[in-house]
Amino acid sequence: MCGLVGNLYVHFPFCRRKCSYCALYSRAGVTQGERDAYVRRLADEIDKLGQTGFVTLKTVYFGGGTPALCNLGVLAPVLRPLCGAKTEFTVELHPLDVTEAKLAELKALGVNRISMGVQSLNDAVLADMGRGYTAAEAARAFALVKRHFDNAGIDLIVGYPGDVESKSEGEVEQVREKFLSLSAWGLKHCSVYSLQNERGLKNVPDDDVVLDQLRHIAVCLKALGLERYEISNYAVPGYECRHNLAVWRGEDYVGIGDGACGRVGLKRTKFGKEELVSPEFDQKERRLFRLRTREGLDASGHPEWERILRKYAQKGLLTQEGVIFRLTERGTEVCDSILAELV
Repeated sequence: MCGLVGNLYVHFPFCRRKCSYCALYSRAGVTQGERDAYVRRLADEIDKLGQTGFVTLKTVYFGGGTPALCNLGVLAPVLRPLCGAKTEFTVELHPLDVTEAKLAELKALGVNRISMGVQSLNDAVLADMGRGYTAAEAARAFALVKRHFDNAGIDLIVGYPGDVESKSEGEVEQVREKFLSLSAWGLKHCSVYSLQNERGLKNVPDDDVVLDQLRHIAVCLKALGLERYEISNYAVPGYECRHNLAVWRGEDYVGIGDGACGRVGLKRTKFGKEELVSPEFDQKERRLFRLRTREGLDASGHPEWERILRKYAQKGLLTQEGVIFRLTERGTEVCDSILAELV
């Protein structure tokens, strides 16, 4: 990537405790000394990027885990030379980390975008998840974030046990009321993910119930001015996450940290291990991700895709404009199946 403008993802694996639903790589109960040593290692790796000829990073994304459990200011000297006035710099925050001091630290680091992991608007669900706050406390934390950062959004999880259990009119109305209550939050972005039950939680809702809830949530977020620009992501126009868009558009991104993934040329990195892929695989992977976005998949140069894509278009799951295929609302529910067939 010498001399190129790029994207950087930095992973912080530390958490206060492991949430009940989470199967991502993370560590709880780590000492401050261990966290400090980890950040120094990150600083060394980022410094090496500057020595390879980066001009300016388009995007920086600090994910986790819980980045705010670390002293992020240590990274300022190595990050500043790589960032410019137009660099999007996102940090994921846990509501319990939101304080005036922490937000001021992030501002000083150059952060200009916040993604706060709320996960649920249901207090009983939040307690069962082990999140350590109520929906009202999350709302107050986000209000404080908004005083410092205009470009701010939240993450939510759908399908957790006890959240929504049926498609009854009463349950639907509850979903509607909860999500319309977000009108007071001033969201610029909202990510809504279906629960990936990788830890074997019991009594999870049926897929039909979850899909029905996702449909109603999409309607509610649209009413709040947030447009769906990717299967799981909604934003006020102009506030789409540029880092994630770069990944879905097939751009290179460097991944640093224990749980990070990266893609640079034909090289793929994951959890610190590297592998090389073929040029054919690389080109196909970079292009197929676009089907997840409202920009759609350009099928030119891939006649082997046309039969499959047209089949789904005839079923009302895709629309077609020349060689561009886009998911319909119904199509977003089966995108993984379509991609699996194309691969």
